Amino acid sequence: MNRIEKLIAELCPDGVEWRKLGEVCEIIMGTSPEGKTISSNSTNGIEFHQGKLFFGNKFLKHSNLFTTSPIKIAKPGSILMSVRAPVGDTNITDRAVAIGRGLCSILGQSSTQTQFIYYYLKAFVNIIKRKSTGSTFEAINKNDVISLPIPIPPLPIQEEIVKILDTFTALEAELELKLQAELEARKKQYEYYRNKLLTPVEHNGRWYLNGKEVEWKKLGEVCGLITTGKLNANAMEENGIYPFFTCDEKPYRINTYAFDLEAILISGNGSKVGHLNYYKGKFNAYQRTYVLGLFSELIRPMFLFHFLKGHLKNYIFINSRKGSVPYITLPMLQNFPIPIPPLSEQERIVAILDKFDALVNDLTSGLPAEIEARRKQYEYYRNKLLQFPPFQKC
Repeated sequence: MNRIEKLIAELCPDGVEWRKLGEVCEIIMGTSPEGKTISSNSTNGIEFHQGKLFFGNKFLKHSNLFTTSPIKIAKPGSILMSVRAPVGDTNITDRAVAIGRGLCSILGQSSTQTQFIYYYLKAFVNIIKRKSTGSTFEAINKNDVISLPIPIPPLPIQEEIVKILDTFTALEAELELKLQAELEARKKQYEYYRNKLLTPVEHNGRWYLNGKEVEWKKLGEVCGLITTGKLNANAMEENGIYPFFTCDEKPYRINTYAFDLEAILISGNGSKVGHLNYYKGKFNAYQRTYVLGLFSELIRPMFLFHFLKGHLKNYIFINSRKGSVPYITLPMLQNFPIPIPPLSEQERIVAILDKFDALVNDLTSGLPAEIEARRKQYEYYRNKLLQFPPFQKC
């Protein structure tokens, strides 16, 4: 029997009491100040927060907005929780702040430690999300918040759980920082070797890649298909059958497909312009996402993928109109120059870079998988500590 179980057996042998959140906490719902009272001048105003935008990993980040309007104030040490999409995001503020309609503040009263409530809400955010309206705009109201069922063990048990989770959280954060630093180092190493392996050099009018002579081809000469998708970005469908590639890094899902081939997908505009994905099979694409396929026998698709990854973004910025937001045009892609070494050299380069790519990007192996495993381990033990017998109806 661990210490928590001993405390429960000693202090609440008949089970843990469940209460409504509004019965054990002070809850303040945010309101919107008058527009003319909001500014970036902090001289006479209080820091104003509207929603998730200003959340950090541990404490609330400083807002760049201030208000002089009478408004709801969250006290230092309060939980701030988003009540609009994404519902249930939580953090703790280390100072008094004004809160807008996208937030509410939660502060434990005499029988409740705020940090205990914070850990519980963070662990079981789905309880909060189930309160959300069924409309397209995810939101909860004050009644939803105050009626949330919460287990309230005696204070010594709450304090012991918080102590354990504070220690575990700090250790997990420290380990994750080390893993992230290692991941960044591996990314730089990958980029170094990619650039070294994929940068041609000229000698006496001939071009070489790693000592192997190359011939230059335009991308349009080695790809029989260079096109874009036909759909709007909002065509995505939750739990769809096929990947739906947009200009975001990761694909969404959709229930229809327009392509069935081995392809390289390129984000054509937006903040991720030039980002690449590789996919083989059935998929669909956004109208500003380029699809490269039907590759020539002269080139291995993954060699092309790695070469584009190393050189395409710089090419886009050089060839975009000066002063405009960078974006890709079809002629830019068709004319992109590609060095073509012998197939054996392409395969050798791919074998090396695929290993590095898996180490720094693959969510099923390497460092990203290790980071995700540590997060899941933390969540598992946190949730275990916070699970109590089925609650009675509040």
